[in-house]
Amino acid sequence: MSGSDAERIVELEIRAAEQEKTIEELSGQIAEQWKTIDALRKKLDALTNRFLVLEEQAAPDIPVTKPPHW
Repeated sequence: MSGSDAERIVELEIRAAEQEKTIEELSGQIAEQWKTIDALRKKLDALTNRFLVLEEQAAPDIPVTKPPHW
């Protein structure tokens, strides 16, 4: 191999290592984001359920009837 071939191989190995590091960092960030999304989804579900319970408690049972002018 000539000097330029060896330099090219070293450059490719460096790039591959940098890309592997970037992929690992991005993978970690995605994992953290999924944890956040799951926590937010659980909170939203809990708040939705709480809202529905409160809405049921606050809404009087009004029968559906036709207005007098019908």
